Amino acid sequence: MSRASSQKLTLVLGPTNTGKTHLALERMTGYASGMIGFPLRLLARENYDRLVARLGPDKVGLLTGEERILPDTARYLCCTVESMPVETSQFDDLAGRRFDFVAVDEVQLAGDRERGHIFTDRIMHARGAFETMFMGAETAAPLLKALLPDARFEFRERMSRLVYAGPKKLTRLPRRSAVVAFSTSDVYQIAEFVRRQRGGAAVVMGRLSPRTRNAQVDLYQNGDVDFLIATDAIGMGLNLDLGHVALSADVKFDGRHMRKLSPAEMAQIAGRAGRHVMDGSFGVTDGCRVLEPEVIEAIEQHRFAPLRSFYWRNRALNFGSVELLIESLEAPPPLPFLFRKGDALDHQALVALAARKEVRAAVQGAADVRLLWAVASIPDFRQSLHESHYDLLAGVYMALASHGVLAKDTVARAIQQLDRLDGDLDTLMTRLAYIRTWTYITNRSDWTDTPVEWQTRARVIEDKLSDCLHQRLSERFVDKRAAHLSRKLKETKNLIASVKDDGTVLVEGEEVGQLTGFVFNPMLADGEEKAPILAAARRGLPDEIERRVQAFMASADAAFRLDDKAVIWWREAAVAQLVKGDSLYVPRAELAASDLLSIDQTQRMQARLVNFLAAHIEAVLGRLTILATPDLASQTPPKTSPSKASAPKDSSPKDAPVQDTAANEMPAVSDQPVDDAVTAPVDDAATATADQPVVPAALSGAAKGIAYILFERLGSVPTADIAHLSRNIRETDKPLLARLGLRFGVETVYMPEMLKPAQISLRSLLWSLHDGAFFDGAPPPAGRVAIDSIDDVPDLYWLAIGYRRLGQRVMRVDMVERVAMLVRTAARAGPFKITEEMLSLAGATREAMGMILLDLGCKLVGEEAAEDPTKPVIQIFEKQRKTRAAHNKPQAKTAPRADAGAAAKPHGQSRRSKASGAGTRRRPHTASKPADKPNPDSPFAVLAGLKLKG
Repeated sequence: MSRASSQKLTLVLGPTNTGKTHLALERMTGYASGMIGFPLRLLARENYDRLVARLGPDKVGLLTGEERILPDTARYLCCTVESMPVETSQFDDLAGRRFDFVAVDEVQLAGDRERGHIFTDRIMHARGAFETMFMGAETAAPLLKALLPDARFEFRERMSRLVYAGPKKLTRLPRRSAVVAFSTSDVYQIAEFVRRQRGGAAVVMGRLSPRTRNAQVDLYQNGDVDFLIATDAIGMGLNLDLGHVALSADVKFDGRHMRKLSPAEMAQIAGRAGRHVMDGSFGVTDGCRVLEPEVIEAIEQHRFAPLRSFYWRNRALNFGSVELLIESLEAPPPLPFLFRKGDALDHQALVALAARKEVRAAVQGAADVRLLWAVASIPDFRQSLHESHYDLLAGVYMALASHGVLAKDTVARAIQQLDRLDGDLDTLMTRLAYIRTWTYITNRSDWTDTPVEWQTRARVIEDKLSDCLHQRLSERFVDKRAAHLSRKLKETKNLIASVKDDGTVLVEGEEVGQLTGFVFNPMLADGEEKAPILAAARRGLPDEIERRVQAFMASADAAFRLDDKAVIWWREAAVAQLVKGDSLYVPRAELAASDLLSIDQTQRMQARLVNFLAAHIEAVLGRLTILATPDLASQTPPKTSPSKASAPKDSSPKDAPVQDTAANEMPAVSDQPVDDAVTAPVDDAATATADQPVVPAALSGAAKGIAYILFERLGSVPTADIAHLSRNIRETDKPLLARLGLRFGVETVYMPEMLKPAQISLRSLLWSLHDGAFFDGAPPPAGRVAIDSIDDVPDLYWLAIGYRRLGQRVMRVDMVERVAMLVRTAARAGPFKITEEMLSLAGATREAMGMILLDLGCKLVGEEAAEDPTKPVIQIFEKQRKTRAAHNKPQAKTAPRADAGAAAKPHGQSRRSKASGAGTRRRPHTASKPADKPNPDSPFAVLAGLKLKG
């Protein structure tokens, strides 16, 4: 089909009942040939039947995804918009044919999220040789003018009045009324009520086949029933003898979320009332909110906000390779008001198929890529789009790629198993959806050896299922034996329950709740039928629960996710909550409460969670957990997990050697900006030694004690807290401890590998679970090395996750070492001032830096006026000298530094007291300190003997 401008391009816009479709049909039949695209297969079939009655079957053709009626003498085509042969498609024999007249109905659907890109493509590219006509709502006018500046616009007025009749109970609705609902369950519920109260109702839904839909409409049109219960499918051009349309709700689920109907959508539905010159009315049922006055006025006056965007997808596809095809599908739109459709179902299917190894191996060239795209375009009429549909597509592609056509026995088996009439309404409609898929496949004439034979067989089965479905619908919603059907609904043993792929639980076609993970959440109001319906729902779930349990047990660890609230997720469902366990590193997982799980299922799932937790903690904190057995660990390099969570890329330096904090100063550091990399000083020579093979040697008792303390404290401990141990380690301990990943800083002993975001997050979670406290704002965001202190968060928590509180700032321990090194360097020359480098590295104000210095063992010794009298005075600090105790000789405890801290208040700020390990030095540790005496039951009891030998 040529994209060039035709001789005449007309846009006919207006509300419903303005004769737009009738005008297009009249214009088309005035030419020698023509084609018109409709938004629904039902509408295409309806107008095809109308033209056949007028012109004869030899002059009219029908093209939809599932039907191909194409006589050789056909001059006019009725199509669904997707099936219009405007490009190479499944109708290759029509791809190059020109039509004198081309029309597309309901073009405002270019703004629809699901199918809008198809309508936009037809607006931009479908052209007749002599005339092109697009029909739709006025809301699309501004965007259509932008796309088609040379088009002629014709605006039409409604031929009858549409007035608001207010809310009405179902029992008070006038005859010849339609009630519109927005889910299958609501349609069934309302139809059953109308059957009991008003004698019966016809049912029209998008899931029905055209044959079933026409039979149901005939019930209404013939007067067998006076009420029609339908989904919003009736809003797309179905011409019915309706006097009143009532909305049962003003919200709908659009495939992603519940949302409120727009006034234009309400008008599209309400406009079905009143045909030709007969006036109509609209309103709501008593279960729906009353419409706002401005909405009522908009519907009556047909005035609505214009559409702001159309959906679009690139049609210039590159079939050079699968990657190029996907890339071309993701090309950006050419105009700012066009939104790229990036999640179309055929696009998703293509990506899923391309991810399968056997499919990719079969794709050898451009022809194979075209075939793969054609197979990916097979619709999933069940609208489930899960693995079973992808399995079907993969099987079709592999057969076509290998043999050119589908094997007869494959097609026969697939079609024959659908030739059954047993089951409930949902089962019959599911079979109809399956047969529609195979009807679509057999309509590809080059995919089977005898396409006409298979098309005929598929059509016969579809007709049988359609007739059976119509009979079942009539029996359920039109049968006069209402009392019998009411009793059946209340009999649990006869209620039918099923679970859809999205977790929705259906009972007799009614949505009663959602199965999320392994928990059933009912969505029923209190009522007489609640108990049996819920009982039936529970009875229908055991098979689904067992299937999910088996999938749960077979899932790899990567299928589980542990969040920062200690919740374990599986398949986007919260399945368990962590609680305090027997030890710090062994929390316990409690499954979400569900009365659907048996004891055996619960035990199996609990065991799977135990394995996941153990593997996850080992993967993330493996370097830390080996400190529980440091002798063995120091002889063997620790395992490094390939998991992204456990081994995130980090630019931290390699492990540095153990430093004697009493004798060595930290080396100078760069003043470059700090990022989220774990930073620490490195001694190159010693690091090289640590990286070389270590001669097996046993750790001393002191070294074992240091390693175990880090294990118990989740990877970081103040250097002062283990000074009595570090003084007693041997030279042979140092490379072994370095091999274990320990870094000895002047302020803190820590493990650089435990300062990465994933490790910090898990350390925080384990500490919070064990101590029963979770804090808002903690741990710091990933990559943040310093934050303001948070009220009520204890210093022990900060230490456990690799941070220290200094003054009113909380800093990662490796950054504390860098700041402390700057302070020591400045203090060597005597009294010093706060430098910009200190402020930059600590990310602190001068006032906050003053408090940091106090916690780093400095004192305020003076002040001097700033050059600018408007600025605060400049504080002068001095590093406090430590009095060393004689080696192994008891010494009297020195008094706390409270007087120094009181004398050194920066700008009148008081310092709050801190516990040991909070970043504040209260007093030097002495050999006679009672707390240093080991507990006989502690793993460090051996240290007492080591001290005596020293």
